[in-house]
Amino acid sequence: MRRPVHGVLLLDKPLGLSSNDALQKVKWLLRAEKAGHTGTLDPLATGVLPLCFGAATKFSQLQLEADKCYAAVARLGVKTSTGDAEGEVIATRPVEVTAEQVRQIQVQFTGPLTQVPPMYSALKKDGKALYEYARQGVEVSREPRHITIHALNLRLASDGPEHTAVHITVKCSKGTYIRTLGEDIGEALGCGAHLSALRRTATGDFTQAQCVTLAQLEAMTDAQRLACLLPVDALLGQHQRVTLDADNAGRFLSGLRRRGTWPNHVQVAVYGPPASTLAGNLPNGLLGTAHCVAGELIPERLLSPVEIAQILDTRLFETSQGQPASGTLETAS
Repeated sequence: MRRPVHGVLLLDKPLGLSSNDALQKVKWLLRAEKAGHTGTLDPLATGVLPLCFGAATKFSQLQLEADKCYAAVARLGVKTSTGDAEGEVIATRPVEVTAEQVRQIQVQFTGPLTQVPPMYSALKKDGKALYEYARQGVEVSREPRHITIHALNLRLASDGPEHTAVHITVKCSKGTYIRTLGEDIGEALGCGAHLSALRRTATGDFTQAQCVTLAQLEAMTDAQRLACLLPVDALLGQHQRVTLDADNAGRFLSGLRRRGTWPNHVQVAVYGPPASTLAGNLPNGLLGTAHCVAGELIPERLLSPVEIAQILDTRLFETSQGQPASGTLETAS
């Protein structure tokens, strides 16, 4: 039986699964009614994949916009059709690279850059994904995209007993393709490259240390799985917090702007009072997001009254049972 589940689960995506396949497995384990992920990881990539359930899906776009951190291995001397180990080898070149050369090009790939998206990507051209053209052997023109590499560390190393590689650790803006970065680094070193390994170590404020694996989830009880969920507002860590009284909260949920003495802010998380005094030390219920201009609170993404009630009821139940409050709902069957 499906049930309403609200919150964020930080999955350590395993090798070989698409992001959607991983999402569907976790959705089935939680018996969740509604779920979505926050941007894809390639099947050959592992690491931090925030999965959103219920009301949290309304704010998943925020993680798409967030900076990301990756650790990757670029195998030198071999270019592939996809830029990673999944593709066919299309060119090989001798590798005569020194550690000093690698250090010198590090500056070249740090800061604001332009990057041409790879053909094997989900970007669309005339309503069709680029990878569909690529699978048909057709290459189409792509506009360069502006990205930012906030921090980069390159280190010459080996990739198995027979291959030279560059180990890459990077913090980058949204829209950065690490496969393309690896290929560009290989070209700058004069030998070409493809990614033989890729791991996302952080997205926004979420890190790999907070993640749970599929194997761990499968071994848990139902209650333990639900306890892994972070509350919906874990996605709103960079938002200014505003709390409304009951009257204004009701009007805000109806989509009406509210007036107050709040400072201007482009990202505001809006809360209402607890549904009951029995809530004790529970945090006020999240109503949605807004922005504030000239003392006016302007609604953006709103939770429904049903979602708010489900989340608060769950917290009340968990508190009464002596459990830590989460963003989940366990319904009676």
